[in-house]
Amino acid sequence: MAQAAGVSVATVSRVINKIPTVNAHLRKNVWEAIRKLGYVPNTQARALVSGRSKMLGVIISDITNPFFPELIQGFEEKAVEVGYETLIGSTNYDLHRMELCVQRMLERKVEGVAVMTFGIEEPLLDRLSSQGIPMVFIDVAPRKKNISIIHVNYESGIREAVQHLAALGHRRIGFISGPQWLHSATARLNAFTSATKNIGLRTENYIFNGDHTAEGGKRGIEHLLSLKNPPTAIMCSNDLTAIGAMHSISRTGLSIPHDISLIGFDDIQITEYMLPPLTTVRMSGRDIAASAVSALLNPGVAPKDVETALVVRQTTSVPSSSRSGTLQKVRSSKPPKRIIK
Repeated sequence: MAQAAGVSVATVSRVINKIPTVNAHLRKNVWEAIRKLGYVPNTQARALVSGRSKMLGVIISDITNPFFPELIQGFEEKAVEVGYETLIGSTNYDLHRMELCVQRMLERKVEGVAVMTFGIEEPLLDRLSSQGIPMVFIDVAPRKKNISIIHVNYESGIREAVQHLAALGHRRIGFISGPQWLHSATARLNAFTSATKNIGLRTENYIFNGDHTAEGGKRGIEHLLSLKNPPTAIMCSNDLTAIGAMHSISRTGLSIPHDISLIGFDDIQITEYMLPPLTTVRMSGRDIAASAVSALLNPGVAPKDVETALVVRQTTSVPSSSRSGTLQKVRSSKPPKRIIK
């Protein structure tokens, strides 16, 4: 390799490791030689020599939730920009899987871990912390060394959403929350109740405890539409819940947004292509990812907070004057028979 590029072995090493002091002309010769020879660096061997893995870990809770693949993509792109690889672990809220994730991170000698999940046990964090591995969390974190927190401003986007519905004329606004043991879900519910209270709306009878799944959204709609005076608009704690809600509403024969307005939270990519496109509160996974990578590579520097904002599409409108009668008819009618072909 060095002979083909007409440089020393040391220069090749500095180029591959992206040392900025290498002469631009020599760097170009080395990369041309690498391309011609089809050379692939042995990252494990380099890690043994340098003592650095150039790898960051990211632990998520549910890979089936579309928000997390988008976050991972943003994390990987940001890590690659600064010369790092990414090791991904998904826990599915299972303790044994969490243990395996942490063990893999330690075995691969990651240089930092972004914990994008909740409920990870303190002893597992101690294993990472005792090795001096920086960690970054969303919203809350244990008080340990080398740990930083990315704060998400849930209030701003949810307040915008509530005010948007109120401006359209909605006074009965429902909310399908996420699981109450999840801090982010509780924060979103608190932001909703605070925003509605501030404009004089009472919503305690219009809250359904969901689980951040599409099935939870369907159950939430069934409950809220069964009320004596059902809401004319419903907010959901995440987009997956809203997608389930849209499915359930369509099966009742109601129309979105003519009969009922709907708002999600997250702004996952698919929401723009729903029919109708979903109005939602944007919480950028890419912003979270960029803040996480920066925090891991700059321990001690407070990571940038993440803002939220309403994205208005086509699932909200003024409440229908005939909606109460429509819902009464829906509640009293029998569900359609399933036809199996």
